[in-house]
Amino acid sequence: MDRTLAADLARLPDLLDATRRAAADALSALDARPVVPPAGKPDGPEPLPEHGTGTEAALAAFQDRWEPRLSASAGPRYLGFVTGGATPAALAGDWLTAAYDQNSNSALDGAGQDLERETVGWLRELFHLSAAHTGTFVSGATMSNTTGLAIAREWLGERFGVAPAEDGVAALGPVRVLSGAPHSSIAKALSVLGLGRGSLVKVPTLPGREAVDPAALERALADTPGPAVVVANAGTVNLVDFDDLRAVAALKARHDFWLHTDAAFGAFAALSPDHAHLADGLDASDSLCVDLHKWLNVPYDSAVQFTRRQDLQARVFQNAAAYLGPLGDHPDLVHLTPENSHRLRALAAWFTLRAYGRQGHREIVERDIACARALGERLSRDPAFTLLAPVRLNVVCFTLAADPTPARLTALREAVADEVFVTPTVYGGTPALRAAFSNWRTTQADVHRVAEALRTAAREIA
Repeated sequence: MDRTLAADLARLPDLLDATRRAAADALSALDARPVVPPAGKPDGPEPLPEHGTGTEAALAAFQDRWEPRLSASAGPRYLGFVTGGATPAALAGDWLTAAYDQNSNSALDGAGQDLERETVGWLRELFHLSAAHTGTFVSGATMSNTTGLAIAREWLGERFGVAPAEDGVAALGPVRVLSGAPHSSIAKALSVLGLGRGSLVKVPTLPGREAVDPAALERALADTPGPAVVVANAGTVNLVDFDDLRAVAALKARHDFWLHTDAAFGAFAALSPDHAHLADGLDASDSLCVDLHKWLNVPYDSAVQFTRRQDLQARVFQNAAAYLGPLGDHPDLVHLTPENSHRLRALAAWFTLRAYGRQGHREIVERDIACARALGERLSRDPAFTLLAPVRLNVVCFTLAADPTPARLTALREAVADEVFVTPTVYGGTPALRAAFSNWRTTQADVHRVAEALRTAAREIA
């Protein structure tokens, strides 16, 4: 064994303790450090060491060279994209995921996939899905949407009497994928799957909304009879708008289509009694995307993909090799996603669900919703800002009241970077900003700090 590696093995408990202290120090400083540090680059890439200096020296080099440039994305005022953090239990689970280093895809080493199936069952219950839905863990919402649409592609083949998994996507001919306000990952998935970005047909939305107009969707389905795919939205990016999932599903009585629902973070509305109605009808989906490293507050690289047609899922992703587990009626997880191996992603989710239960996660969701509404109210009373839509759940979409150019909005974002991070968008042709609340640490005190920072910066750039 390499001498340095052997020395690290002998000192492993001490090295893990040093790493624990470094992590604890970083987390304890989240509230005080700049949310987005000033931009800066190191002095070019360092060369690969010929002879290593061990873990302790690597940790010191990381803390000196890279740690100061990392954002406080795990903290309470990182409101860009839709970013959660890692609850204490999720962090513990993720650390143990690395320590045990399991590949949970095979029944030949079965504990991992049994744990994953138990966790999927808990999530199914959390989102009020029936047992008709089976689920598998994937890396994120993009992979979840891609997997769901891959199953939809095979369903289209079933309708046309071909098998795209065997015959190729060309056997399908032209395909239509209809959606009102699809997330960008939908077009990306269609590109990856060979269906093409051009197969995506935008359907008119309701006035002043990002929710699809059910009547317009029915007209679009009737325009070209035949099997199609409909992508519904349960929580759009700008406005957290929800399609009327029950109305969309009811169209299946008159039209032949696969219903894929992108509920990456909107599914969590089901946890709140006051907002669960927004997610009514999720169970009617043929496939469903939920991203866990958003509002479940587990580390990145965690999402779940649900479907009613696991048989089609296995037809797409089956992998034949003597060293892999069986396909059968209850296929090993290796036959259900693009990956032949993946880390035990489910463990962080298992830990946080086991530690805090439905009520603990409901409290996080409802607190974030209350924080979003509080910020929306503060900005609506500030003459420097304009809300572009009501705060429906956990996202505040706003802009400058005067001259909201991209350059001025960029200046505003940069001016508040120490206190808050928000992401740019465009809504109804107007450049805007969006603040998304999904972190387990965020409180009303953070809302006050964010609102004050935005108010001060808006006056400085006026």
